[in-house]
Amino acid sequence: MAEFDTSHVKNVVLLGHAGCGKTTLAECMLFEAGLITRRGTIAERNTIGDYHELEQERGNSIFSKLMHTKWRGYKINIIDTPGYDDFVGEVISALRVADTGVMLLNAVMGVEVGTDIIWDYTEQFKTPMIFAVNKLDEDNADFDKTIREAKAHFGSKVVVVQYPRQQGAGFHEIIDVLRMTMYKFKDTGGKPEKLPIPEEERQRADELHKELIEAVASNDESLMEKYFDKGELDEDEMKAGMKKAMINHDLFPLFCLSAERNMGSGRLMGFIDNVCPSANEMPPQTTQSGQQLPCEANGPACIFIFKTISEPHVGDMSFFKVYSGTVQSGMELENESTGVTEKINQLFLVEGNKRSNTNELVAGDIGATLKLKNTHVNNTLHVRGKNYELPPIEFPPPNLTVAIETIKKGEEEKLSQALHQLREEDPTLIVEVSGELKQTLIHCQGDMHLAVAKWKIEHFHKVEVKFVKPRIPYRETIRRMAESSYRHKKQSGGAGQFGEVFMRIEPWYEGMPEPHGLTVRGRDVHDLDWGGKLVYFNCIVGGAIDNRFQPSILKGVMEKMQTGPLTGSYVRDVRVSVYDGKMHPVDSNDISFKIAGLMAFKQAFQQADPQILEPVYQIDVLCPDDLTGAVMGDLQSRRAVVEGIDTQGHFQKVIAKVPLAEMDGYSSSLRSITQGRAKFTMKFFDYVPVPFDEQRRLIDDYIKTAKEELV
Repeated sequence: MAEFDTSHVKNVVLLGHAGCGKTTLAECMLFEAGLITRRGTIAERNTIGDYHELEQERGNSIFSKLMHTKWRGYKINIIDTPGYDDFVGEVISALRVADTGVMLLNAVMGVEVGTDIIWDYTEQFKTPMIFAVNKLDEDNADFDKTIREAKAHFGSKVVVVQYPRQQGAGFHEIIDVLRMTMYKFKDTGGKPEKLPIPEEERQRADELHKELIEAVASNDESLMEKYFDKGELDEDEMKAGMKKAMINHDLFPLFCLSAERNMGSGRLMGFIDNVCPSANEMPPQTTQSGQQLPCEANGPACIFIFKTISEPHVGDMSFFKVYSGTVQSGMELENESTGVTEKINQLFLVEGNKRSNTNELVAGDIGATLKLKNTHVNNTLHVRGKNYELPPIEFPPPNLTVAIETIKKGEEEKLSQALHQLREEDPTLIVEVSGELKQTLIHCQGDMHLAVAKWKIEHFHKVEVKFVKPRIPYRETIRRMAESSYRHKKQSGGAGQFGEVFMRIEPWYEGMPEPHGLTVRGRDVHDLDWGGKLVYFNCIVGGAIDNRFQPSILKGVMEKMQTGPLTGSYVRDVRVSVYDGKMHPVDSNDISFKIAGLMAFKQAFQQADPQILEPVYQIDVLCPDDLTGAVMGDLQSRRAVVEGIDTQGHFQKVIAKVPLAEMDGYSSSLRSITQGRAKFTMKFFDYVPVPFDEQRRLIDDYIKTAKEELV
């Protein structure tokens, strides 16, 4: 039987910008609960959370970590997440299964860009949220400034539960306006002494206590009536009201911390077990088909895979949340996506890099299992006879693309296997074998994300690799009408080859009139795989070319459109009209007219004022106000057109259109310019003509490369 029932399981995710103290707070929570007897530190590289050698080498979290502890009759599952936006996939997958978030704010830095980015996802999941102002013991800590910024960014729903009596080196007293008590800590932290609120703090504490009561009561009509009747709410009424408001995302209580000195973590844990919702108190999960799946231990077993890692000598470990029922070791569950039946041979509780066996996990709990045959992130497993499929986690699109190559020839297959494994572990990393660019591409979130991928490939899979600049997927088109003819004639004894084609090509646009002076006998409209259209008209009169050869001419045109005459890039948005030609009764065949069509198109294209198009992306850069000028200057040096600036809190969002060819190294450049305080997103906008000088250079480079390949 499970040690904890569903109502006594709490799932908490630690969130915040890099360096705000999440991993240190996790150590405090485990220490306070007695799970560990000595707190590890980032400096000593011995925390439970940051166990990976790459994290210890870099001094920050890269992967989300599952831990758990027992606190006053509750099991608290803790997921520590990385703070750099390059690893936002780890944050999103953790938010998907958490029932409460703890958002840490750095009292020195205030609300940072990473905090804003993460907040958008908490809004998406409607995760009940606690704010905790950390590092109040550091020089330049400013609690009041941090509160102002939090309210400016996240609204008046942020309500103070605690505030520090002093800040900086003298921080050791926290005034709690929910319990109207002052906590006084020893220099070593730990369990505080509970004292009356000093007289000089009484007025401020009373005002904040009243604000807290009014915030709680305003979200519950019955509590509002009690407040009007009594002028007060007792602590139990406050707790019930806060829980309801947190579940509805109407209230975000704020606490004080020094995780480094272990001051305030015990009170935070007490609030988690007393007030924050258990999994079964949250709204029931809705399946893809619209069914509600109550979080009940006696319901049909159903789990959701939210994370996969590969461990040397062990294999794939799948992390899951039990959304319904009770999962026991030895149980067989059906994968809704693949139809495969998976046997859950072992169940684990996880503590960083350590795991312990358990016989069962109840609805609401989080655990792990090993060696599922054909199950991946976002898969739902359930008892047979059900058709539950839980909504998948939606991961953000990539911001950085590079091409990857092996250092040593002959290791391409090993690299392919390594990339497959990386993709299995990290859904935000996308691998593409591009036939167009003739490169293997990695699409990821940024430079740090890329560096981690390279490290894994070289250390775990023993394949040396290098990253190179990806080729740009240019397009070619034309700007005016041109006509040409081509006769293909080949005689080599016996039947020969003969086909002659007269062709007109024009720039295609929506709603253009029929070809002037030609009679249209047939029309083919092709939406091209690479974007744009080819419109093909058969305008033959008098039987100059049999209809049976039209598909061959079209095939020749399409073949040339896949290797454009200027740079070998795809051709788009062209209208082709075949209006005359000749046949031979014996020598004409499909290959003859395919070649004639290809060459006629090539000749006409070169006479039709050809134009190279380049992909342009919209880029949104979120940065602090004082760095806006530097960000804009860097963008403009990349041929960007800045289209506007929006204000978001005390951040500025710079909106620009920029050619993809100019974005190489932008992630590193932005991090350098802003000291990691900015974030950008990109999405494809359109293809636009390249400048004349750039077109000339691209054509020359293509000719030079073609000559080198012939040598």
